[in-house]
Amino acid sequence: MIEGHNIICFSNDWDGDPLSKKHIMLRLARKNRILWINSIGNRNPSASVRDLRRAFKKVQAFSGGCREVAENIFTFSPLAIPFHGNATARAVNRRFLAWSVRRAYRRLGFKNPITWTFLPTSGEVVGKLDEKLIVYHCVDEFSQFTGTDKNAILNMERDLLRKADQVLVSSGPLYETKKLHNPRTSMVTHGVDLDHFRKACDPKTVIPGDISGLSRPVIGFFGLIADWVDLNLIGFLAMSRPSWSFVLIGKVDTDVSAVEGLSNVHLLGQKPYSALPSYCAGIDVAILPFVVNQLTFAANPLKLREYLAAGLPVVTTDIPEARRLGKHVRISTSNADFLAHIETYLAHGAGPHLSTSEAMAGESWDAKVEEMSCLIQPLLAGEKRE
Repeated sequence: MIEGHNIICFSNDWDGDPLSKKHIMLRLARKNRILWINSIGNRNPSASVRDLRRAFKKVQAFSGGCREVAENIFTFSPLAIPFHGNATARAVNRRFLAWSVRRAYRRLGFKNPITWTFLPTSGEVVGKLDEKLIVYHCVDEFSQFTGTDKNAILNMERDLLRKADQVLVSSGPLYETKKLHNPRTSMVTHGVDLDHFRKACDPKTVIPGDISGLSRPVIGFFGLIADWVDLNLIGFLAMSRPSWSFVLIGKVDTDVSAVEGLSNVHLLGQKPYSALPSYCAGIDVAILPFVVNQLTFAANPLKLREYLAAGLPVVTTDIPEARRLGKHVRISTSNADFLAHIETYLAHGAGPHLSTSEAMAGESWDAKVEEMSCLIQPLLAGEKRE
């Protein structure tokens, strides 16, 4: 692992669910110091109550300066104008955002940091922070998220790609598109917190009451319930098998009318990351019912490996990174196919199996961070960007 460096990380908000970014930085923090920059926004804000509350929280967080959230990890919430298609807003961000981030890291004693950014919207600032190295770590096709200014995001990302000393991507489709703009692009797929999710295979793990009492079998999904989740498919499955229970665990961020009113569909809401293995212990078959579009085609869903680390059989819609795990999952190309795959698993003994979990032994986050470090270490040897 790289060590002894100061890293500025542009990412999502630290207090959110632990995504790939947090798993990576927690491991790098064992031997480096991290300044985690909370989200500077990707989509254009609306006048909704939710967005107004979010803006107010951002102002409050900015006034609080840096705070230590874990060993060697400090967070900072800068103010940024999220209208990325507006030239004036971008100019203000370039100046004020760069100034505030420099001020924050200097107060921590950082010098010549590495910038490790997961956000294309950081492209206006990256390169202006006295960095010795720039890493762009792309884990999504950001221009395809609902509510974004697609052209602005693409232009900012291409600028960032040109600046980066190393580009890391998490999926094959992302590799194909990003290497066109930077030949120093490498693919490192997501890892998994194996020991955490393997708890689902332990017979002593207690299944939470809101899932343990449901009629069997239990077909489960966890993650953000957004517009990329195919709720029409879930509705089809639930109506086709009314005696089965379908459990959706996660924050709801889209219209769920396709499953509302179905008595065997249970929206359990968001659960703590620490509790997910307990819920997995109560699931017979895990599902990844994604709408197939440009966003999901490029995605490498973290939950695929988490399901498998929990020992669960998995049925998924047909996306490239599911095919990469094809020998461990069943991939469907139609609603009827999806249902048939679930039935096949149920006929052969569903629920968590330790043998399935052990298949993920080589996919740990520790191994992935070492792989990334091996790519970055030679670039650091010169200490200066070309």
